Amino acid sequence: MQKMRLRKYAKLIARMGVNVQKGQDVILTAGLDQPEFVAMVTDELYKCGARKVFVDFTYQPLEKYHIRHRSVKALSTVETFEEEKMKYVAEKLCARLFLSSADPDGLKGVNIEKMMKGQQARFPIMRAYRDQMEGRHQWCIAAVPGEAWAKKVFPGERASRAIEKLWEAILTTARVDDDPIAAWEAHNKDLSDRCAYLNSLGIETLEYKAGNGTDFTVGMIPEAIFCGGGETTDKGVFFNPNIPTEECFISPKKGVAEGIVYSSLPLSYQGQLIDNFYFRFEGGKVVEAHAEKNDELLQKMINMDEGARYLGECALVPFDSPINQTGILFYNTLFDENAVCHLALGRGFADTISNCHERTKEEINALGVNNSMIHQDFMIGTPDLSIVAHCRDGKTVQIFKDGTWAF
Repeated sequence: MQKMRLRKYAKLIARMGVNVQKGQDVILTAGLDQPEFVAMVTDELYKCGARKVFVDFTYQPLEKYHIRHRSVKALSTVETFEEEKMKYVAEKLCARLFLSSADPDGLKGVNIEKMMKGQQARFPIMRAYRDQMEGRHQWCIAAVPGEAWAKKVFPGERASRAIEKLWEAILTTARVDDDPIAAWEAHNKDLSDRCAYLNSLGIETLEYKAGNGTDFTVGMIPEAIFCGGGETTDKGVFFNPNIPTEECFISPKKGVAEGIVYSSLPLSYQGQLIDNFYFRFEGGKVVEAHAEKNDELLQKMINMDEGARYLGECALVPFDSPINQTGILFYNTLFDENAVCHLALGRGFADTISNCHERTKEEINALGVNNSMIHQDFMIGTPDLSIVAHCRDGKTVQIFKDGTWAF
């Protein structure tokens, strides 16, 4: 892969992704797969004015050993130095950058029950710091190829060739062309214009139907707005949380969802794949779910806490999106969720509520934004998906037809 093109990608992440501000600290989390690119991004973050860049490397085999050998009590304990680090990040409002490269099957075989008990115990402590930062700092998720991930996506290729092909797919879908910054400015405007139109309709419910059996209606919060592309902190700093992104999304009203939805792509969750699954909703809550592959993990996911069975997001992505047009199944939610329409179980987004910076978390949740320790996207887009908006003034507007935008 040409270093000049990788340098463009690094600049895009630093400037349009986290948009690090002068004097701001950055927490960069990455796997061990692409250390040269991590160094390149770190260089660009400093050039943008970062005071310090702290790099945290992760490694899935180590995580498996931790889960295997630590007791549930040890997995559940947040050590003093860990909490002090979270406190520092929250108080300093560090920008956070995540470079995803994990093996989709990297945690296969772990003790799911044990792992999730640890996560459930740690979450209340972590949530307090996360809530303190919400809407007040920049963050971004982007991707680099890992060997195991690349071989999963391109199983017939030797490792080096698979990595090269995955790099090409990542850079293409991230719009790393002659002028990536200009490309993203235009892309952000397109998504913003679509959101503005959707917000002008006063949507009360969205009705989804597809030939695979999806027949589902979900309610909207009157104060909620569709968002897409970049976001803005309470201090007015614009950033792009996902590179790439193709979605216009909103947090639906907790407790208002009826019907059944079928997955259209596999779901990578906790380092394992769940495939061919469905959810049936009554009163806004998942009352039935089943997966042909990894059903046990699916059941664990929807029972993580009380909010895990409720929806936190409805996202609109055309079936002919640039990501879907690659014809590649990425086995990575960052890409697959931006290939087609998706929903998410669990935590909703505070910033989908108008004037969110002037409201407390309690006020936002009271409006109907779901609260949970998980936020898990799953893909439902199909080539024949129809989405109809039923508006508060009585109008009915076709939003999606044959899997893509109807406007």
